[in-house]
Amino acid sequence: MTLPRRRLLKLAAGAVALPAVTRLARGQAYPTGPVRWIVCFAAGGPNDIVARLIGQYLSEYLGQQFVIENRVGAGGNIGMQAALSSAPDGYTVVFVGPNNAINATLYEKLPFDFMRDSAPVAGTMRLTNVMDVNLALPVKNIAEFIAYARANPRRINFASGGVGTSPHLSGELFMAMTGVELVHVPYRGTAPALTDLLAGEVQVLFDNLPGSIGHIKTGKVRAMRQASGTGWQRQRTRRPTSSRRSITR
Repeated sequence: MTLPRRRLLKLAAGAVALPAVTRLARGQAYPTGPVRWIVCFAAGGPNDIVARLIGQYLSEYLGQQFVIENRVGAGGNIGMQAALSSAPDGYTVVFVGPNNAINATLYEKLPFDFMRDSAPVAGTMRLTNVMDVNLALPVKNIAEFIAYARANPRRINFASGGVGTSPHLSGELFMAMTGVELVHVPYRGTAPALTDLLAGEVQVLFDNLPGSIGHIKTGKVRAMRQASGTGWQRQRTRRPTSSRRSITR
C-alpha cells in the first residue's frame, strides 16, 4: 500500500512523539522545546534531504523546531557517538541507516554499542542504490563498463558516501561479482562525492538513488545499474537499556 506523503509524515510525527511522551510526567506535552536531529552525513545527501523534509513537517506538526545538525565522518560513527553521548531525554534523535549496523562488523573498538545504546523510533524510507558514471567515461551500459574496467584494472576510482555505507558495500559486491578492480574513494557523504563525479575527479559513484536522481534525469551523469535491499529487520524483543532515540531509514 502506498501512503500519501502528508499521511506518511503524520505517522512519522506520531511515531517520534509517542515513545518520548510515555517517559515524561503524565500530562506534560512533548516536545516543550527544540529537538536536535543529528544527521551523520554531509548536507545535500539522501539522509540530509529526507531529515530536512520530515523535520520541517515535525516542526509544524508538533509546534517545536527540529534542528538538523550534520555531524560527519567515520561512516556515521561520529554522528552516532554525538547522539549517544547526549542526555537521554528524548530531545536528541539521530537519523541512522544500514551503515550504523555495518560499522559494528568493520571497527574493532567503538565507544558505543549501536543495538544496546539506541532505540528505534520510526522507519522513514527504503532506498535503492544506483551506480553512476561520469559522462566522459566511454561506456553506455553495464556490459561495456565491465569490459572497460577489466581492461583498465585499478585505473578507475569509485566514490561512496563513506566506509561501511551501503553504497560502499554495493561497490565492493559489484567488484566481487564481476572480477573488476576499482579504487575506492570514501567521502564524508554523498553530496561532495557527487560534486567530484560531476567534475571528473572520480569516474564512478555508488549512491543512494535520492542523492543522484536529479542529475540522472537531467543527463549530467549516466546511471548504470540499480540495486535494492529488503529494508530493516524488526526490533529485538529485548528492549534497549537507553532512552536515546534513533530514526531509521
